[in-house]
Amino acid sequence: MAGKRDWLDAGLALLAEHGAPSVTIERLTERLGLSKGSFYHHFKGMSGFRTALLGHFEAERTTRFVEQADAAGEDRLGALLKLVLAPGPGPELEIAVRAWALQDAEARAVQERVDRTRVAYLTEVSGDPDLARALYLIVVGAGQVVPPLPGRQLKNALELVLGRRK
Repeated sequence: MAGKRDWLDAGLALLAEHGAPSVTIERLTERLGLSKGSFYHHFKGMSGFRTALLGHFEAERTTRFVEQADAAGEDRLGALLKLVLAPGPGPELEIAVRAWALQDAEARAVQERVDRTRVAYLTEVSGDPDLARALYLIVVGAGQVVPPLPGRQLKNALELVLGRRK
């Protein structure tokens, strides 16, 4: 039987692949091969699921990154950049959440909180609010261009701003 996290992971995958309108009970049950009853065992409805999905996005793509970078010790900025550049969900998920935030007040509130948290953490680890904003804008912008900037080019851009380019 699928747990709550399985449903949320499937929701993030659908969101990244097809956008917020694609995240429906029907598509979720189809993706997981489960019944609607299983969905309702974990969530009271789509409204509750969407709230949980936004929380899961924030936990996976912000809180977890901060915790892992903090655990790295002295070079938290380097550890954070490795996490951002690591293989995994690409910019599609970030783009989908930002698009959702343009149309939904709850998604917008979460996106605003995520952005504030990320920039505040970058400021803390870099010691420079201007550098923090520049790094964040590069990462966000790299995902918005079509096609998104490949990981190597994103790494080069970040290193250029950090003065680490060889």
